[in-house]
Amino acid sequence: MAATLTVRDETPAGGVTNEWSLEFLDETISVRDLIRERVYQEVQDYNVKQQAVGPYRGLVQPEGLEQALAGRKPRLIDWKKQYDKAVEAFETSRVLVLIDDKQAESLDQSFTIGTNTAVTFLRLTLLVGG
Repeated sequence: MAATLTVRDETPAGGVTNEWSLEFLDETISVRDLIRERVYQEVQDYNVKQQAVGPYRGLVQPEGLEQALAGRKPRLIDWKKQYDKAVEAFETSRVLVLIDDKQAESLDQSFTIGTNTAVTFLRLTLLVGG
């Protein structure tokens, strides 16, 4: 049975920068499944609409995208490379995933999508000199 999940991007201060829904074929998914679906959708959306939507604002930024934009050369983004970067960001705690306000601890952690389940992605930035 398909399930729909609310996904949010939040800042460390708690501000919501983006919110949307993702659909899954199964009600029970892993954190890895969640990240893969998120990255796949946002990259596919960008690649289809890149002329109209402006800069890419995905979970992680592709290498060299800023230079490509400065040169105004349209460039397709590889979702698999973005997925690998997102997994690395999760594993190194640069991206936190909160499932109903509880921090996910591993990529293999499974959870069941309920009618009010919400997932928050929180991107942490390193402090200079800290």
